[in-house]
Amino acid sequence: AGGQTKTGGVIFVQDNRISIWSVGDLGNVGLNGEYQGEPQLLCDIRHNGDVMDMQFLDQERIVVASSTGTVTVFHHHQNNQTLSANQRWEKAHSHVDQDTSCGGAACTGVICNNPEIVTVGEDGRINLFRADQKDAVRTIDNADSSTLHAVTFLRTTEILTVNSIGQLKIWDLRQQRNEPSQIFSLTGDRVPLHCVDRHPNQQHVVATGGQDGMLSVWDIRQGTMPVSLLNAHEAEMWEVHFHPSNPDHLFTCSEDGSLWHWDTSTDVAEKPSFLHQGGRSTTYFSHNTINQSVVSAWLSNDPTKDRMEITNLIPNQTLSVNSLDILGPCLVYGTDAEAIYVNRQLFA
Repeated sequence: AGGQTKTGGVIFVQDNRISIWSVGDLGNVGLNGEYQGEPQLLCDIRHNGDVMDMQFLDQERIVVASSTGTVTVFHHHQNNQTLSANQRWEKAHSHVDQDTSCGGAACTGVICNNPEIVTVGEDGRINLFRADQKDAVRTIDNADSSTLHAVTFLRTTEILTVNSIGQLKIWDLRQQRNEPSQIFSLTGDRVPLHCVDRHPNQQHVVATGGQDGMLSVWDIRQGTMPVSLLNAHEAEMWEVHFHPSNPDHLFTCSEDGSLWHWDTSTDVAEKPSFLHQGGRSTTYFSHNTINQSVVSAWLSNDPTKDRMEITNLIPNQTLSVNSLDILGPCLVYGTDAEAIYVNRQLFA
C-alpha cells in the first residue's frame, strides 16, 4: 500500500511496485505444507498509486487497478524476466469536480476474460476495455450512485457488481441501456459489500462478503435477498473465493486477521483436517440453522450435506489478511504484516 506525504512543497510518493515471484515447485514442501526454500523475486516495476486489484489477463499480461483511477496492463517478459507497461487507460475512473476539472477516483476492482477487461470504481462507473484497443469499448457512467467495490463475470456477456449500500447487481453488456438487469440487496442495514465470487460450475450461486464480516450466499434465479447469511468474521471481509476446481470449498479473509476455509463437501466427518499451525475450530450448521434452501452443496436440501466445517487457517494472526488466491493445492495470501504467505498443501 502506498500514500503520499507533503514536506515543504515537495511531495514524496511512496514507491509502490508490482512484483513477480517464483515459489518453486511442489517438491519443496515441509510437513505443514509450508514452502521450503526462499521464494525468488523474478522482477518488479514501479506503480503509480496504491494497487487496488490485480488480475492475470493471460500467461504474460497482468491488469492492475490503481487508486489514481488509472488501469494498466503490464507485460511479463519471461525470456529476460522484466516487466513493462504494455497499455494504460489514464483516469479510467474519475470524480468530476464543480469546475469540471477531473480528479482521479480509485479503480476498486478489475476482472478479465481475455481479451475483455471490466473495471469498477469509486465513481460508480463501469468500463469495458479490450486488450490492445485504445478506447473503452463501453462505459456506463453513473452505473451506480455509490462506490462499486468489486466485479466478476457471471457469463461471457454479463457481470456482477457489489456496492457500498449492500446491493448486488447484474449487468448485461449486450444491452445498450445503462441499467442493471437485476438488483439484489441485503435487507435491514445496508452493509457495504466488499467482495463477490460466482460458483465456477453453477453460475446461479454467488457468494459475497462485506463490512460486517458476514458471508452471504445468493441464488440469483430466485428472490432478491440472500439464500443464507452466515456469521463469519469479526471485521470486514475483504475477499471471498470458491475453489476454482473444487467449489465445495470456499475461502474468505478479513480485517480481523483470519482466513477461513468453508467446507461443504459430503464426507466432512471422515476427512483429515487441513494441516496448519495452531488450533482447529470446527462449526457444524444443520440446515435448520442456516435456511432450508441452503441444489449445489451451497443451496442443498440433500440430507447428506447438512453440515459445514469451518477452519481458520491462520489462527494466531492479528493483522488484516487483505487478499487471497487459490489454485489446486495452493493458497497464497497477503497481510498487513507486509508479508505474503504460500501454503502448498491445502488438502493434506
